[in-house]
Amino acid sequence: MPEESVLLDVEALPRLVGELRERGYTVIGPTVRDGAIMLAELESAADLPYGWGVETEAGRYRLRRRADNAAFAHSAGPQSVKDILHPPRARLWSADRATGSVTAGPDEPPRYAILGARPCDLAALGVLDRVFTGGAHTEPIYTARRDGAFIVAVECTEPGATCFCTSMGGGPDARDGYDLAMTELAGEHDDRFLIRAGSPAGAEVLAALPTRPAGTEVIGEARAAVARAAGAMTRSMPDEPLPDLLAAARESPHWTDVAARCLTCGNCTMVCPTCFCTTTEDVTDLTGEHAERWRRWDSCFDLDFSYLHGGSVRTSGESRYRQWISHKLGTWHDQFGSSGCVGCGRCIAWCPAGIDITAEAAALSAWRASEEEPC
Repeated sequence: MPEESVLLDVEALPRLVGELRERGYTVIGPTVRDGAIMLAELESAADLPYGWGVETEAGRYRLRRRADNAAFAHSAGPQSVKDILHPPRARLWSADRATGSVTAGPDEPPRYAILGARPCDLAALGVLDRVFTGGAHTEPIYTARRDGAFIVAVECTEPGATCFCTSMGGGPDARDGYDLAMTELAGEHDDRFLIRAGSPAGAEVLAALPTRPAGTEVIGEARAAVARAAGAMTRSMPDEPLPDLLAAARESPHWTDVAARCLTCGNCTMVCPTCFCTTTEDVTDLTGEHAERWRRWDSCFDLDFSYLHGGSVRTSGESRYRQWISHKLGTWHDQFGSSGCVGCGRCIAWCPAGIDITAEAAALSAWRASEEEPC
């Protein structure tokens, strides 16, 4: 924890939201909606989920009341930074027959300030940056939303039961990719945030807030809270090169076992903070006078995802699950130089069949070890 960290009292949190709004940002942060912690535009800090935590397990996500009034002591919800910067739907163009006009591109996005980004989402943001802006041809919708975005990260002090970011290098501490980073120190009567800047823009905002010096005792308390979170995680990936494991397990009979449970619903790809695949669809009104083309998220679990002339390449649930996990943990390294998994655990919690990516990787590792045992 850098020594330049300072303390921000919980009573000053509204000033942080107000400062960002005054600087022209649309502030997005966590709030309670539809029985979950969701992301939405914040009018003020009063919209934050004070006093709410979550309970997660494979195929399970539930809100729970906390004894304290913490605002950010909850693990990752069904949405991530991806939902804001790589939106589920975006209009590519619209056309009107009567006027002969064609309007290209989505509307100009606002400048976003994302409050409460998890360290795993910072890691995911780094992955999306490489995917969408790392090559010769950048993706314009993502780039327009990403440029100038202000990121306020909150380090994790209470991971969910499905979290495994420590084994993927995605947390629970915020290492880079943020403008401001906070550690919430919640008590029954004393809520504080240890806060530090990670960019010139962050330092400028921090200078405008009513902070006070943080002593070594408080800094040590924050470090210990984050360290306890790391030690509390019970899930992890096998301690071996995952690309090699997935390549060696391509013909494993375990895929049949997964297929017997997988619904191929695509929930895992929708909640994953790094899955980025899209498709396009054309729509018209009932008169046929107005037409639009939209880009929307797609999933490799969709039967039409691998459709070529003559039919789909991956017709079985077995092949589609194998494609997803093999790309996520294996061939993603070949494409983008890192894993596509950041250990957020969303795919575990939001799988209706309770399929656990860490358990499936462990089963493949065990199968590989049994195959390599001498006869």
